[in-house]
Formats: sequence, C-alpha cells, structure tokens
Amino acid sequence: MTGKECVAIASDLRLGINQNQTTAVDYSKLHKIHDKLYLGLTGLVTDQMTFAQKMRFKHEMYQLRENRVMSPKVFGAVVSAALYEKRFSPYYTEPVIAGLDKDGKPYITSMDLIGADASTDDFVVAGDNVESLLGCCETFYRTNLEPEELFTVISNCLLSGVNRDCLSGWGGVVTVLHKDGSFTRTLKGRMD
Repeated sequence: MTGKECVAIASDLRLGINQNQTTAVDYSKLHKIHDKLYLGLTGLVTDQMTFAQKMRFKHEMYQLRENRVMSPKVFGAVVSAALYEKRFSPYYTEPVIAGLDKDGKPYITSMDLIGADASTDDFVVAGDNVESLLGCCETFYRTNLEPEELFTVISNCLLSGVNRDCLSGWGGVVTVLHKDGSFTRTLKGRMD
C-alpha cells in the first residue's frame, strides 16, 4: 500500500501444509532486498525460499557490477523476467514488491506465476484471501497517508482480511518504508 512518500508491505504469520494443517505461527513472508525495497511472497514455501534467495543473489550481483542498489522498478523487471523464464515449470509463488525510488516515490506491484506485472499507485494484494483483502483495502485506503497513518490502515486491512479466512492469520508483520528510514511492527491477531 502506498502513502505520501512512503510505502508499506504486510504479511500474516501462519504457515500451513495442505492448507488445513498449521506448521508454524511465526513465518514472515517478507524478504528485505535492501533498505528501501522489500519482496513479499505467497504460495509454496519451498518455492518462496528458493525464489527469495535467487532474487537476493541477483540484486547482490547487480550491486557489485553497478555500484548501486536496484530501483524498485528495475527489481520488478528482474523478478518478472525470472518468473517468465520458468513459465513451463513455474515457481508456485506470487510476488508483491514494495519500495521507494531514490526520489522517495513509492512503487508497488504484484505478479502472477509467470511474471505478468500489475503495477498500481494505491495497493495490491496476493495470497489465499485476495477477495477479502481487496474489499478491506478498497474500504480503508485513502491517498497521501503519512507513515503512521499508513501503518494503521494496512494493519486494519490485514487483520480484517485474515479474520474472514480460516487459512490465514496468527497475527501479522508490517514494514513501512519512508524517506527517513523504516520500521517493522508485529501485530497480534486471531490465533485459532
């Protein structure tokens, strides 16, 4: 979700097997690429871990070669290309990318399994509970939110969305990136 010179990314903390069995209640699906860029992944956990490691490696190689970090838009193109090259045996994960460019402009996008980009200026959702999360985001979102307001709005959206889905929950984690830094907070939520 975007705000005024800030962006937030959130995830629930439940990890399940075969959708019915909970195996962990403290698994964050957010991966830090650099201080102003995060990657959120949903789907098969082994593919999440493999894909996150591959994207960190690609970013580190870019950083060594170019002597700078990737902008969120460039990182989105790299993620899209990496997914598309595996289109015949895809990674079963849907990425969400959130970051700030060097001017402090927020960038968010989500993709499907083969890397089709869905960039937007307000919010994106991915995962098991897209319908409920989308409805919550449409209800709560406002433009030009300050970082603390953005944290409150995205937290309410996440908690409201997971309360409508029995396959997600156990709290959440929210990271807000803004021009002066970032903060990460853990949310308590339904634990059943």
